[in-house]
Amino acid sequence: MTRFYPIGIPGEPWTDAERTEWFERQSIQRSYADEVIANIDQLADRCEIEQYGALSIDTERYPLFSLRLPSSQEDAPWVLITGGVHGYETSGVQGALAFAMTEAEQYRDRFNLVIAPCVSPWGYEVVNRWNPHAIDPNRVFFANSPAEESASLMQLVAGLDTEFLVHMDLHETTDSDESEFRPAVAARDGKILQPGRIPDGFYTVGDTENPQPDFQAAVIAAVEQVTHIAPADDAGQIIGSDVTQPGVINYPLTELALCASVTGATFTTTTEVYPDSPSATPEVCIKAQVAAVRGGLDFADRNH
Repeated sequence: MTRFYPIGIPGEPWTDAERTEWFERQSIQRSYADEVIANIDQLADRCEIEQYGALSIDTERYPLFSLRLPSSQEDAPWVLITGGVHGYETSGVQGALAFAMTEAEQYRDRFNLVIAPCVSPWGYEVVNRWNPHAIDPNRVFFANSPAEESASLMQLVAGLDTEFLVHMDLHETTDSDESEFRPAVAARDGKILQPGRIPDGFYTVGDTENPQPDFQAAVIAAVEQVTHIAPADDAGQIIGSDVTQPGVINYPLTELALCASVTGATFTTTTEVYPDSPSATPEVCIKAQVAAVRGGLDFADRNH
């Protein structure tokens, strides 16, 4: 059965009018100030907090923050951890914050840590994948990006003027990807929706050009102590991509302009937690993200 999105004309890309209609349908469902900024403030005694931008839709409501934990070792490698590129993916945001609160200090003698816990705060509040202009921030990490969220993060990274060893970008794959967001993007772009299948469990996305399979395996090994790993489907794939080892697929990160491409780090991964599992809870999802970061950093520390 063909499904039509409630905005626009099937087969015709959206104009500014449809994008405005989409924006006007969005509503605030939770508080960035209460759930994110308040937690950032609690870290002031252990992290350097930097405001690296603000969203023009409301600069007071949506400041962009990074946390920095400089290493005690002068030549320590650099690590970037990003969450909330897709604002609705809650454990990416809260997992980055939980890592900063509970685990980051023990890595301070080994790494220079930079954490951007909520790249898309408007998306966090309205629980949506897109930004206010119906743009997916995780497809526009390139020069002159049309998304403020992406452009601001790239400016932050460029301003650090350093090479990164690790970049871990924390995401979720949710049932709403299939029920809402894939239909929305098909409608926006005037394309026919091809139904997909949501994987049941955690997986990672490596870089086709730099897959680092042992690094991905270390992340999977850490997470499977917390939650289950997504199996391949009957075609040996997860979300349409070939599974290269249990719980791992690869994307061409730079070609797709994904967040995990912004540093050119040696070790990169996009984590994908599955919060809609019957066995998942918000706490389990956050713990899975923290475990993923810990597994990745421990591997990088042993192998750089």
